[in-house]
Amino acid sequence: MATSRDPRHASYRYPAEVIATAVWLYFRFPLSLRMVEEMPAARGILVSHETVRQWGLKFGRDIADQLRRRAPQRGDKWHLDEVVLTIAGKEQYLWRAVDRDGFVLNVLV
Repeated sequence: MATSRDPRHASYRYPAEVIATAVWLYFRFPLSLRMVEEMPAARGILVSHETVRQWGLKFGRDIADQLRRRAPQRGDKWHLDEVVLTIAGKEQYLWRAVDRDGFVLNVLV
């Protein structure tokens, strides 16, 4: 039984799931293109880092928008945490703005 292909991915060698997973890995985690290239290779899918880069340019905006939509909504109440740290023998202040659900809004050292 043949599965219907997404028209945006029709001219590509790999299915939409492979493309979406590679682009998602690149944008969701702090990975280099070569690290993303190695992850499908471990499963027998040979994709060059340049191909992943081109996929990111074409499909990255859509995947980033989907990630943003799925992110939890920020709470309307938040508080500020302040901590004194010693970095290289010098006292530094660390401020974190955290919403009511524990999501870190901003960090300033």
